[in-house]
Amino acid sequence: MSNAQIRADAGPNPKDSRRYLIGGHSFSAPLLPAALHLVATPIGNLSDITIRALEVLAAADIIACEDTRTSRVLLQRYGITGKLAAYHEHNAASAGAKLIAAIADGQSVALISDAGTPLLSDPGYRLVDEAVEAGIAIVPIPGPSAALAALTASGLPTDAFFFAGFLPSKAKARADRLAEIAAIPGSLVVYESPRRLSESLATMTEALGGDRPACVGRELTKTFEEFRRGSLAHLAGHYAEAGAPKGECVVCVGPPLPVAAPEGEVLDTLLRDLSDELPAGKAAAEAARQTGLAKSDLYKRIVELKAGNG
Repeated sequence: MSNAQIRADAGPNPKDSRRYLIGGHSFSAPLLPAALHLVATPIGNLSDITIRALEVLAAADIIACEDTRTSRVLLQRYGITGKLAAYHEHNAASAGAKLIAAIADGQSVALISDAGTPLLSDPGYRLVDEAVEAGIAIVPIPGPSAALAALTASGLPTDAFFFAGFLPSKAKARADRLAEIAAIPGSLVVYESPRRLSESLATMTEALGGDRPACVGRELTKTFEEFRRGSLAHLAGHYAEAGAPKGECVVCVGPPLPVAAPEGEVLDTLLRDLSDELPAGKAAAEAARQTGLAKSDLYKRIVELKAGNG
């Protein structure tokens, strides 16, 4: 718990709005400094909120959110009566300026998204950029994230990963985007709507390779949470037949599969072509980059080929 000794009492004090409820008990939140507080909220199960997040939301002078109706459900669950201000893609310019002015005037602002960690696939980065430019303190309040929840449960490598957010909705743009990230040496994490899931998986199969391992997570942290694992080709086939699932989806794709290094005449042809265009040392370096083989061995083979010994 933050502020280790949280004080509970019999009920809320009507003169003190900096309060929140847990299990029918009322707690008082400490005062917040004037700053932009980035608060992660639950992605489905409302019990996943942290004590620190509740403290910040209860104490903030303004709570900036994407959809006031969605956020009010969470705040009512914990008895928080803060002032809500809409901040979303369509009003970011005007609303952002007002929030920056409020912080500059000494007020505390908590930024939340509809679910999960702010700035991941929402317009919050603009507000943070403006706050940084204005010399305002940025305070992250970490917590739930659909991307990390899905990745850690996927069974795929987690030591390096790339979060790609939502893929473009148009087929050509989606294929182009996947081509750009196909060779990244790490797992890929993508958000997708259920109605586009089958189409996106089919495009991934073509752009990334049907053999790459993948996992589709949906309804994360909710009652009907599900993880379906398999190759991209298998998952694409499943959802093409089963139809659109319920709930927002997170698709995780494993790193590129290792490619067998060329050998024999195939390797010699590559080395001849490169050495025709480049000095032997640079040709060996480029061949090493392409094949993963040792540069010293490749250089030795180039010398042999040039000498007519191959």
